[in-house]
Amino acid sequence: MSTAPLLPPDWQTWPEKQRAELLTRLQTLAQERDAGKVPWLCTVPGCDGLPHKGRMGPHARADQRPPDGDEWDQWVALAGRGWGKTRTGAEWAIAQARVYDRGALVGPTAGDARDVLVEGESGIMACAPTAFRPVYEPSKRRLTYPNGAQQAVYSADEPDRLRGPQHHYAWADELAAWKRLQYAWDMLMMGLRLGDHPRVCVTTTPRPLPLIKELVKSDRSVVVRGSTYDNLHNLAPTFRRTVLDRYAGTVLGRQELDAEILEDLPGALVRRASIESARVDEAPDLATKVVAVDPAGTGTGDEAGVIVAGLGSLVKDVYILADYSAQMSARQTGLTVWEAFYEHEADYVVYEDNFGKQWLRDGLIDAYADYHNLDTEQRRALREGSEDKPEDLVIEEEDENGEPIEAKVIVSPFTILRKVTAQHGKVLRAQPVAMRYEQGRVHHVGTFPELEDQETTWNPHETPNESPDRVDALVHGATYLMKLERGRGRMSSPHGAGVGRAAGIARTTAMVRPPQTMIRRHTA
Repeated sequence: MSTAPLLPPDWQTWPEKQRAELLTRLQTLAQERDAGKVPWLCTVPGCDGLPHKGRMGPHARADQRPPDGDEWDQWVALAGRGWGKTRTGAEWAIAQARVYDRGALVGPTAGDARDVLVEGESGIMACAPTAFRPVYEPSKRRLTYPNGAQQAVYSADEPDRLRGPQHHYAWADELAAWKRLQYAWDMLMMGLRLGDHPRVCVTTTPRPLPLIKELVKSDRSVVVRGSTYDNLHNLAPTFRRTVLDRYAGTVLGRQELDAEILEDLPGALVRRASIESARVDEAPDLATKVVAVDPAGTGTGDEAGVIVAGLGSLVKDVYILADYSAQMSARQTGLTVWEAFYEHEADYVVYEDNFGKQWLRDGLIDAYADYHNLDTEQRRALREGSEDKPEDLVIEEEDENGEPIEAKVIVSPFTILRKVTAQHGKVLRAQPVAMRYEQGRVHHVGTFPELEDQETTWNPHETPNESPDRVDALVHGATYLMKLERGRGRMSSPHGAGVGRAAGIARTTAMVRPPQTMIRRHTA
């Protein structure tokens, strides 16, 4: 493609350095054009985003264009998976940087903000044209454009970072997945105070959360709705085969693909109103913490359920602290369990032992040995204990001069592991937990979108033998904590007889926990 017509008439009189920069930019633009990269916005009414004269590459559909006029403060894109939410938000943020000096990019977690909003396949770095591509400084969480405009990158998990900075605009991605949703949103709104008309672009798969409903009803919001099927021509055939065929027409598919805001479903295990009314930002002092695990393959999904829960010290309510569930191998599941155990300074690991689940206990012990980098002999010694006679492993070490140093103590896994036996079916087992939700005695500390979706869409009477893995893990953990509350179990520290909780935990984390090199935490 010739660039001659694009050259200014007097370009040959420019200094050599400027001439070289101009030619380089024009060559890059020509390469992008030849590769099918075209300007995002299109003025053709009702455009479907497919290539046409004047836009021979993928570009915005009509429903992906920003609203006209000044009568809006929030542009809210409620759409299903694969609709193009990330591309829409990224292109809008780039356009804002051409006009305004300061912007905020907020993702559910720090990893999401970096991997999706900035560096993702449809993120800002991939979408920005060569002539206006920003410089990304990960250590400073900042993007700087050629015109000097800057965008700061934030995690909704750390809302207090939004307290001081000021912005002209913000892009809030996957709002319904923000763990500290209301607090993070409030902090973001208080920072939108530069310029005459600060605005925010929200891109999210919808969930029936109070803030989402509030934004939809606001007369200062422009809401666009879309489904996965709107962008089907740009999605991989395997996605259509494996995802659409599996979830089309299901409750989860209506939410994740069709972008419906689903309310409570008749017969669901838990009502969303029960979760919402008991939700808290922080847990009180807890008497006992557990990590509950349900391996992949026991429910309708192929995820491993790993839930962290605690029992209040004064008011004996159950608090859901974290959800580590994900699609994982058996070994990854075990390592994730122990990562969660140490990160949350838990007391026990709860697992189900019936239906041949002895292999799960053995797998958790193997993962415990892997987590602590034990050699063959140390593994054998660790396994010599039992539930009746747990024995800690003492590892003698020497310094570089051969002098003995303080021994490292690996607490016996038999002290930590606690089994629950399901004597009834899944429905009867889950009902006491569901009743606690109805009584407002199960509190979610923050939001757990995937877990909450499963709780509020699984009808135990329709599929009594096919409960989701996250729900199974939650039921295991809550059931064990409720058993402790009724006084059928002791809440002594598993880290040593005669020592308090704090002392036991300090001993474990100080003397046992290895460097965090085993496995990265999975985020939903």
